[in-house]
Amino acid sequence: MAKNKKSGLKSSVKALFAENAATEPAADETVHEISLALIHPNPYQPRRTFDQEALKELAASIKKSGVFQPVILRQSDPHLKRYELIAGERRFRASKLAGQETIPAIVRNMSNEQMMEVAVLENLQREDLTPLEEAQAYQMLMDKLSLTQAQVATRLGKSRPYIANYLRLLGLPPMIKDFLNEGQLSMGQARTILGLKDKTKLVPLAKRAVESNLTVRQLEEIVAQINGTAKKKAQRRNQRKPVYIRAAESQLQSKFGTKVAVAQSRKKGSGKIEIPYSSNDDLTRILELLDITLD
Repeated sequence: MAKNKKSGLKSSVKALFAENAATEPAADETVHEISLALIHPNPYQPRRTFDQEALKELAASIKKSGVFQPVILRQSDPHLKRYELIAGERRFRASKLAGQETIPAIVRNMSNEQMMEVAVLENLQREDLTPLEEAQAYQMLMDKLSLTQAQVATRLGKSRPYIANYLRLLGLPPMIKDFLNEGQLSMGQARTILGLKDKTKLVPLAKRAVESNLTVRQLEEIVAQINGTAKKKAQRRNQRKPVYIRAAESQLQSKFGTKVAVAQSRKKGSGKIEIPYSSNDDLTRILELLDITLD
């Protein structure tokens, strides 16, 4: 996956940053020595975890030989001696760790949008992100640039299912996200666990996967078994429903073209009707069937 990921992103970087946002210095750009104290991290940096051993090694190299490639900065307010880091956070952190006072840098004019895109794609191209950080990067592009999953996929040279699979990780409970970030669970294991229909079983199964070092294949078998048991229980519950309730469900399902559930509450004569939808377009279709128009 790593080779496809990197080659696909190279063309994406060129397409997105052809004019002003490439991370490599241009021939006519001036390199300045900027005080580290004046530089602030990129607020759009998707990466949250840094390999401390790798940073120490880089710091030792910088202490001995200096920084070979300048970092990229922007000065959002030219009247203030304050810079924001666009690209090169590892060099920035390692320089501070090495006790350096300044760092070679190129200062560029960039919008917030360009700054965010560079930060996200620089990390994606270099494969420095955990699966969860990658998912958060895709979500940030969608939120900040008002993009759909399909548009993000197109701009990054990915398939829509690829983006969707990563975004699903954002719905994981915090403990499972920690397992992912710490490398105790792989992307494939997390995706398989997400297939559980009973969401209360997500964390217990994730713990079991970590403790027993379960493979993706083993997890698939466990998930299938748990989901099969849950399906049988649902079928038994459905069979206990009164005939008129089951008839109502059948007619509603025919009308709306989706699985409709009619549930009775303990209070006699009351209950609720649940009409699931698979997307915004599907919701619009159901609303139209109800003769409801949203302004």
